[in-house]
Amino acid sequence: MRTAAAFLTRPAGPSVAVFDTLGWDTHFNEGGAQGQLRARLGVLDQALRTFKEAMGPAWSRTVVLLATEFGRTAAANGTRGTDHGTGAAAFLVGGAVNGGRVLADWPGLSPAALYQGRDLRPTLDVRLVAKSVLHDHLHISARTLEGEVFADSGQRYLSGLVRS
Repeated sequence: MRTAAAFLTRPAGPSVAVFDTLGWDTHFNEGGAQGQLRARLGVLDQALRTFKEAMGPAWSRTVVLLATEFGRTAAANGTRGTDHGTGAAAFLVGGAVNGGRVLADWPGLSPAALYQGRDLRPTLDVRLVAKSVLHDHLHISARTLEGEVFADSGQRYLSGLVRS
């Protein structure tokens, strides 16, 4: 995280960094305060704290999008974990984020509200979040985003995710 921040804070450095972390496919022993999910979230928390500190004043102009490639089932399986699901979460953090809110239509966790009877029902496409950040924060044109980057995502944007 420190190395990435050193590159990102250079005057002629890159504007974007991508990190891929492994170990989130927790089919067993997710646990509460003692499980493997708590440990992984602790590592993520420390990594973000390190990144923020290393970014220094540039943090005020920074947006970090945290996203997962799949969700988890609403109920635990027989090994005290969860299986692959549909609905997931994405988080935006950083000094340039206009935060303090949740953007979703909360479907609930009742059996009738679950997607296919097992998963949190998705209410927002994560591509829409990414597209909106790229448009509003990095000023990538709508034409480029619609034609080349997110060609199948529709033309909708989420306004106000980042501070201008």
